[in-house]
Amino acid sequence: MGKKSISDKKFSEKNEKENIVCGRNSVIELLASERTVDKIFIRRGQREGSLLRIFAMAKERHIPVVEADKLKLDTMSGNANHQGVVAFATDFIYCSPDDIISFAVSRGEEPFILMIDGINDPHNLGALIRTAHAVGVHGIILPKRNACGLTAAVYKAAAGSCEHVMISRVANIAETISYIKEKNIWVYGADGKAESDIYKTDFSGAVALVLGDEGRGISRLVRDRCDILVKIPMRENANSLNVSVAGGVLMYEIFRQRG
Repeated sequence: MGKKSISDKKFSEKNEKENIVCGRNSVIELLASERTVDKIFIRRGQREGSLLRIFAMAKERHIPVVEADKLKLDTMSGNANHQGVVAFATDFIYCSPDDIISFAVSRGEEPFILMIDGINDPHNLGALIRTAHAVGVHGIILPKRNACGLTAAVYKAAAGSCEHVMISRVANIAETISYIKEKNIWVYGADGKAESDIYKTDFSGAVALVLGDEGRGISRLVRDRCDILVKIPMRENANSLNVSVAGGVLMYEIFRQRG
């Protein structure tokens, strides 16, 4: 395979921007949030169904709506499944791990945190954010480097859940684990070779669940700092689960035990 061209590089950089939101549900949730939206592009000639709601919400917030052809929408969204609508918003406002813990305490609940150690596939990350929202995760902690950010594809896969879950980005996941352990939060790392079965593990109390990239899993340093490693029981010789599926199984077991 040849080297990437300059145009490919520019496209890749553009696709990594975190202020582009596409997909009808995602844009509706964006418009319902407190984030500033600069402009919305809608496919020329389409004004039906949920797009009418987007038009109405944009008008109410005095946000300009511009019609564009499919090729332009494809380019702006990085070829994500935009469903005929792309919005440009201010960059996502990240919080700190302390903000997540304080939010849980303010609700009178034990913290439930999802930590991501290097997931690069935007569809997996988006699916995990969507599940985290569904099960009441108080916040998600992502690494700043060597992992996917909140790109247009992540927003689309999360179906608007990015606007409903607190998200933090930290320089070092391993160090952050050590920090939140000082806050009396028990840290569980997902590892297919672990001895502890999730259905025989007590997830009561304050919990942080760590998930790694689908290929390599959680890194050695992160694994060493977890309090306990857990696995999902599977039939012998079965292939490992997709990380978003495995994360969903783990989060729902924690959710079940938390009542």
